[in-house]
Amino acid sequence: MTLRIDSKKWILYRHTRDFEKLCAVAEFLKSYTKTGISKEDKTNLNLKLRDLGLYNERNPELPLDAINHKINQLSYYMFGYQAKVDGQDRFLFSPLGNLFLKHVEDKEKTAKIFLTMLWAVQYQHPHSGTDNEFQLYPFRLIYKLLSEPRLSNKLYAFEVAYSVVFTNEITEAKYNELVNELLDLRKLTDEELADKFQEDRHAYVNSAYEWDYYVSSLFESAGVLNKKDGVVITKLQHGNTNTFRKITRNEVSIPDNLKTLVQQLESEYSFLESPLLLNDPERLKIDVVKEIYSFYPKTLLIEIGEEIDDFKFELLNLPKLIEQYADNNDGAEAYLFEDALTDGFNMFYNVEAQKIGGAGNTDLECIYIPKKKKFAVDAKSTKNKLSGVNAGRLEGHREKIGGAYTIVVTPRYVPAVLQDIRTSPIVIIRANTFSEYLYNCIDNDIREIDYEDFDSIIVNNLGKDISKNISDLTISRFATKN
Repeated sequence: MTLRIDSKKWILYRHTRDFEKLCAVAEFLKSYTKTGISKEDKTNLNLKLRDLGLYNERNPELPLDAINHKINQLSYYMFGYQAKVDGQDRFLFSPLGNLFLKHVEDKEKTAKIFLTMLWAVQYQHPHSGTDNEFQLYPFRLIYKLLSEPRLSNKLYAFEVAYSVVFTNEITEAKYNELVNELLDLRKLTDEELADKFQEDRHAYVNSAYEWDYYVSSLFESAGVLNKKDGVVITKLQHGNTNTFRKITRNEVSIPDNLKTLVQQLESEYSFLESPLLLNDPERLKIDVVKEIYSFYPKTLLIEIGEEIDDFKFELLNLPKLIEQYADNNDGAEAYLFEDALTDGFNMFYNVEAQKIGGAGNTDLECIYIPKKKKFAVDAKSTKNKLSGVNAGRLEGHREKIGGAYTIVVTPRYVPAVLQDIRTSPIVIIRANTFSEYLYNCIDNDIREIDYEDFDSIIVNNLGKDISKNISDLTISRFATKN
């Protein structure tokens, strides 16, 4: 049984096959975090890449879209995401992107970090042209197939081009169908395979070129795949041009030094997991994007010997902590999200936050010291979002502490919740947005943060969701202008 669906397939980036070039662009972007990148800077980067032998642009005018394509490629591979603030394009590095640049000179560590980035790549993807009906983790599937004894722990280029990239979703049953399909393909002669590829030349010419020439070569240069040359099966004409693309028996396998990490990642983050939906009706797209790019597994940190900052790790996992424990009052873990929130608000040098919790109380009592203004913080999980926000109950919590307003921190909510708070001194902030702001402060060694910006945004937006305001604050402060 084929898993092909009307010739739609994964769109794999093919703007460079040289990982060193991608790293150079990432380092360049990071160096311009504070000042922004002008057109002149982009031209200078092209010249620098050319001098390093990493750039062979045939156009002597060095078009700027070449750099823009590479920035898109960084976004695709989870180095960071792009957003607009006041009409200005910005690039915000992800936690894994920052970790990668920290160890950019250590090829063993960067291979493991990049492998973990691949584990976070999903379809739907915010920076890929792949059709939205594809809903799976593509590279988790690739590495699962490469770990499959029935396939001798390897994949041939023709298999990826003919079958794998046409897989739109995955279950145990579909995985086994795919494995059997690949085994059947392996029984065919070169002539029989050539006939199959010629049946729908247009569908296969790009899939073969993207994987075999670009992506597998990029991954080999990144140290996340071993690649072995095989024979050319046939050549496919590209459209009506005189260009032909090779269909080969080139094969890839997992490097020995990554096999343990692959097993650990698969155990904790399965290829069968459902990806997040960019068109989730209960969330803004930017909130979903933030969650996708916040992937930061402790397994990787242990594997590369990275010192684990428990607070940073808790912050990045704050949305999950709220989901897991906000409705569970049993055991020490029930209060992890309160601890993370308390530490988070205490990062503001002019705020003192104290955990209260318990029935009839707010989760946190805070005071904005310069203005002697108290406020309450409550976390709400997905489980209790369906009943909306009980403004009256939150008012009671606020009165107990003499608070001026309440900040509700939640991973998600239904739109009707905004009706519940529109006339109350309550604001909502998405957990991912809050944690992203504080994570970037930590990563930029800002340990004393002024609460003034938050307070100003809140008092001017009571009864609203302030997530976009805080997101814009984060991006304008920490993202590169590009």
